[in-house]
Amino acid sequence: MINLQMMQKLLTFHQISQFKQKTHFESANKPINQSQSNEIFVRRCSDLENSLQPNCVEEINGIHEKARKLVQEFHPGIPIEEASTPPSSWYTDPDFYALELDQVFHKGWHPVGYTDQIRDPRDFFTGSLGSIEYVVCRDEKGMLNAFHNVCRHHASLLASGMGKKACFVCPYHGWTYGLNGALIKATRITGIKNFKVNEMGLVPLKVAIWGPFVLINFNEETRHEGEVNSQVVADEWLGSTAEILSNNGVDTSLDYVCRRTYTIECNWKVFCDNYLDGGYHVPYAHKGLASGLQLDSYSTKMFEKVSIQICEGGATDNEEFVRLGSKALYAFVYPNFMINRYGPWMDTNLVLPLGPRRCKVVFDYFLNASLKGDTTFIEKSLEESEKVQLEDITLSEAVQRGLESPAYNVGRYSPSVEMAMHHFHCLLHENLRK
Repeated sequence: MINLQMMQKLLTFHQISQFKQKTHFESANKPINQSQSNEIFVRRCSDLENSLQPNCVEEINGIHEKARKLVQEFHPGIPIEEASTPPSSWYTDPDFYALELDQVFHKGWHPVGYTDQIRDPRDFFTGSLGSIEYVVCRDEKGMLNAFHNVCRHHASLLASGMGKKACFVCPYHGWTYGLNGALIKATRITGIKNFKVNEMGLVPLKVAIWGPFVLINFNEETRHEGEVNSQVVADEWLGSTAEILSNNGVDTSLDYVCRRTYTIECNWKVFCDNYLDGGYHVPYAHKGLASGLQLDSYSTKMFEKVSIQICEGGATDNEEFVRLGSKALYAFVYPNFMINRYGPWMDTNLVLPLGPRRCKVVFDYFLNASLKGDTTFIEKSLEESEKVQLEDITLSEAVQRGLESPAYNVGRYSPSVEMAMHHFHCLLHENLRK
């Protein structure tokens, strides 16, 4: 049976106009029966499968199979020296993108924020990943919770942005939920039958903290109230690299500085591939950054779901050296999270898919507490970082346009430097063929 989230996403790409023609809605002032109600609430996962016509399900199955065939066009068993890169369809095809959302992004642990956002009781923040809208909060007792950010009445989003709240009040009809997810108030339900308040709370999600990061697990079968033990998430998310990262300054000792967000006209994997080329592009595209690094010292190691690239810093009389320090560590956590630790700085890059040809990259910056008051250093460092990001955006968007060309289908790897990229593609293949 097709996963309901997968059906939902495929419907978005291929069935909306056709489905609307098949669905008949009753007037709001006219009584409706249960089957009609199911049509009206077709977006709810529990009703989606029953609401789809048989021929629609067959078509979705065909789309599903098409995407699976595209997965098999990459061969992870071939050594990197002989291997071709994944075909361009992996970066352009809507069906392949829908499969990724279902198999990669709507399962497992994903970083969604940082601990400063939910430091105190009543703090909250919201976000989205694919079709999933979520809210993370601390209740009055300080317990960390995460929920689908969707009202159980008529599916309106409840909250937006970040801040403090004593409760979540739906802006549509005023249904009110506590920070523990319980339904506190349901307006104008006089006469409703078979209504169980304790079954109408917000749908919970697994949430955890590791170091300075907040993570959510979107697996439907692993719904869980309250915070998951950090060691559990470390084992599942980072594996054997949890200790390596901790020992290299990826921890809670740094102060949060700011966030920068970029919307890029490229597939999310294009940005990841650029990050994972072992510094191959740095001397050509980032001459300022290259001057602060000893590129011949670049090393790459692969682990279960993480690859770590390390490069020594450059000469001490270079301004870039002050920002980068004596060593830069670049960790890629499958499928879409990058942790960059250099000098007194750490920045993270979260790559969020927005469609087959678009993504959003969220940069969060952290700094050694002793430098938090040095505004000149901070502004200069952020300016240098911004320059690198804009250079990478230019590269990524140019690659996406090239992937659209009929002249390109597959490429090759540089075996001595692009091992982490190959590792990423192999992990993705394994994830998608399940």
